[in-house]
Amino acid sequence: MRPVQIVIDAQDTQRLAGFWAGALADRGYRLPTPPDGAPDWPSWLRAQGVPEEEWGAGFALDNDDETQPRVFLQRVPEAKTAKNRVHLDLQAGGGQRVPLAEQEQRVAAAVERLTALGATHVESRTELGTHWAVLRDPEGNEFCA
Repeated sequence: MRPVQIVIDAQDTQRLAGFWAGALADRGYRLPTPPDGAPDWPSWLRAQGVPEEEWGAGFALDNDDETQPRVFLQRVPEAKTAKNRVHLDLQAGGGQRVPLAEQEQRVAAAVERLTALGATHVESRTELGTHWAVLRDPEGNEFCA
């Protein structure tokens, strides 16, 4: 059992799982492989008798480090309409212990990587010696890098 599970609402769980697996790859997260040697998820789900309309109802990312939180994407019918009340902070800059110029370089590199994965850069900020960027994932969920 993981210490914490982070749940992200999504309309397309598989697409968003691919984004977050890439965004969190440097922390050991990855897309899960189908069990029982199945060649792909549709084959495995079909063999389990799961109706196609239920495929993608939920999608968890794998991480071998059991001290890391589980990341679970759950399908919801509605699109995102308001600002997140909770968000992920990837802490790409390293915080105040890192010189500001280096924080800016780290954050810029993270923004470049994340936008290549499908994120949208909203803004970059520096306050109290810490530099970060605000982004949105492909479904509009805000997060920081």
